[in-house]
Amino acid sequence: MSQQIAYYRVSTSEQSIESQRQLLGGQFDMEFSDIGVSGSVPAADRPGFGELLAYIRKGDVLHVSAVDRLGRDALDVQATVRSLTAKGVAIDVLGLGRIGTGAGELILAVLAQVADMERKRIVERTTAGRATAKRMLAETGRTQHGKTSLGRPPVADADAVRQWRQVNKASITITAEKFGISTASVKRYCSG
Repeated sequence: MSQQIAYYRVSTSEQSIESQRQLLGGQFDMEFSDIGVSGSVPAADRPGFGELLAYIRKGDVLHVSAVDRLGRDALDVQATVRSLTAKGVAIDVLGLGRIGTGAGELILAVLAQVADMERKRIVERTTAGRATAKRMLAETGRTQHGKTSLGRPPVADADAVRQWRQVNKASITITAEKFGISTASVKRYCSG
């Protein structure tokens, strides 16, 4: 008996798969997901997708909310689709319907190329945004979003951590416990 199977992926652990689940809106026999797994990771190397590949069988239907859930770039998407269709699995992409061989495969290839191009544009925009933030920070002391530093804000006052550790001759672990911060933060604040 064939099964309806869903796959979800989000890039960070702060994101949720719930929006994808609601978009697909179905009752599925099985669901697989990768949470906190970058889209730059090939589909077969993602833990959840790897489990899916081991589980799925001939006659099953795989449902995804977008083409880019099937791979990291156009080539990976095409390889994933070919692998699944060779197993006898049907693929249903939200908004496209069932993807098979022939015209469906061609449409998927074009969409995968577009998704790949958009991913590259996101990287370009992110890089440009970082450069703007660095320039504005140097010129005005604030980024375009009003922050006084790049990246995450500090979790503690570096000078206070460094001074307390020196005065008390404390280990990194004890210093981390004292300030309620990670040992990595203590190392970063006390290096140099």
